[in-house]
Amino acid sequence: MKVTVVGAGAVGASCAEYIAIKDFASEVVLLDIKEGYAEGKAMDLMQTATLNGFDTKITGSTNDYSKTAGSNICVITSGIPRKPGMTREELIGINAGIVKTVATSLIEHSPNTILIVVSNPMDTMTYLAHKVTGLPKNRIIGMGGALDSARFKYRLAEALDAPLSDVDGMVIGGHSDTGMVPLTRLATRNSVPVSEFISAERLEQVKEDTKVGGATLTKLLGTSAWYAPGAAVSALVQSIACDQKKMFPCSVMLNGEYGLNDICIGAPVLLGKNGIESIVEIKLDDAEKANLQESAIGVRNVNDLLNL
Repeated sequence: MKVTVVGAGAVGASCAEYIAIKDFASEVVLLDIKEGYAEGKAMDLMQTATLNGFDTKITGSTNDYSKTAGSNICVITSGIPRKPGMTREELIGINAGIVKTVATSLIEHSPNTILIVVSNPMDTMTYLAHKVTGLPKNRIIGMGGALDSARFKYRLAEALDAPLSDVDGMVIGGHSDTGMVPLTRLATRNSVPVSEFISAERLEQVKEDTKVGGATLTKLLGTSAWYAPGAAVSALVQSIACDQKKMFPCSVMLNGEYGLNDICIGAPVLLGKNGIESIVEIKLDDAEKANLQESAIGVRNVNDLLNL
């Protein structure tokens, strides 16, 4: 099992580290455009192998896509964050160019690969990957919902004063502060609805804290988070590589599911050896349906900036 991670920054390096530590891949290739950067990160990570007990080989490469040939799964983390004074159109234009180049280069060397998109704006970049590669919908996956759901469960456990292992919950919709739809109605503690333990007001606060989870960390850190995004990617990669068929909410191309068409947005899927094995359509109440439709409008507005 060969996995490529494009972008050796904090998120990409965390992806490579967590995948290697889980020891299910034979090789992880880390690729970056900065001279020597991926090679240095790979060497540093390999020097942890005897300490962390893994045998996965990690190699680094400066922009040489031939080193990624034959990858079963490829992760795209490359792109730039929004800078002061930069318009959203400028950010999307720059990142769209990067993702288009990366995706087509990966497919050229690994035509049977499964793509996992992390670059922001994630739903739009996942949609772009579909349009520029023409891959079947099961082989392109946006990471966002898995991360958002992990943050939701963290906030639920905090509110419940409960161990995280007791808590389950899911976030669907767009991967943005305004687009997320945390499904508080379906959240549970050991199969018991969390509404049995905390007030509606506290649950609403959990919902709002979840939606601004990324922004909260950016304010604290001065940059985007990397541990949880890296862990989220590694969980998706492992479910595919090991054919676990675990359920994660991911950005997926919808063609009629949830009443939506020609859009990539967060919905629960089963991940196995073929990538997306199936899209799970859960029954939403009227408010949840309305929130998802509103989220879809926001995603489409960003997609329109791609000028496809």
